[in-house]
Amino acid sequence: MEEQLMFAQDNRERIQAVENSFGPSGKALSQPGRVLIGEGRLMKLSRRGPQPKAFFLFNDVLVYGSIILNGRWNKNQQVIPLEYIQLEDLEDSTKMRNQWLLRTPRKSFYMAAVSYEEKRAWIEHIEECQSRLHSAGSRPRPDFAITWIPDQASAVCMRCSNSFSVAHRRHHCRKCGFVVCGTCSKKRAVIKHIHPTKFLRVCNMCHSSLSTTKHRAEMKEESRGRGSSTDKICSDEDEVDWCSEEEEAEEQLEAHDPRRWMDSLMETWSTYVYLKPEHVKPLT
Repeated sequence: MEEQLMFAQDNRERIQAVENSFGPSGKALSQPGRVLIGEGRLMKLSRRGPQPKAFFLFNDVLVYGSIILNGRWNKNQQVIPLEYIQLEDLEDSTKMRNQWLLRTPRKSFYMAAVSYEEKRAWIEHIEECQSRLHSAGSRPRPDFAITWIPDQASAVCMRCSNSFSVAHRRHHCRKCGFVVCGTCSKKRAVIKHIHPTKFLRVCNMCHSSLSTTKHRAEMKEESRGRGSSTDKICSDEDEVDWCSEEEEAEEQLEAHDPRRWMDSLMETWSTYVYLKPEHVKPLT
């Protein structure tokens, strides 16, 4: 009993420390029944290169953010319910080691750990927490965002095949994840599982597909005596595109060689800290 009380106190202090690390812009993380399972640093692959991120695994959510001031503070806090996460283990490649894919409804991205053991620990502990949540009752399975193809993967637009240049810039379709030029991605559409109201950049092909799907949905709704539809399509290229604060920061990064940052990771990073799992109970 005394040990459990001590753990509860330690857990409250740890969660408060995580809250404080994000400053006033971060969301409150202290909730009844919430337990901090583990924490550590991982590399998150953005569209232009890898970024070090601080990750915090709780028994119901995964929290991460950018690292500032030598790791003492974090910013751009992201909170993802574990029920809205899908993991896919990946084999090592010549450029990426200890990597896996994390899918969420709003965005999907690649992650890498300092070692195979640390990678397995993250995956296993996330899946264990998800299993506990499912045993307590789960939400319906969501749609997951497509993984963006990295900028370096294509020197030409994946729709019209024109070469990219300083004037002919790369963009990403939010629907298919292809690297496309501005001409091939003038259209905008709402993709509900990414954002319920914002018009996002999509390529012409995906826009046509979404328009067809929307038309069918409207016909189906009409036949039921209702006039609302689930998707919004916009063909006006002047519509404001939307991306999160984190995505805006990522778009300003320069390309990096993954082999260099993985070597740096091996030399300087602390390892994943796993806290006492025997005290974790399913949320009710």
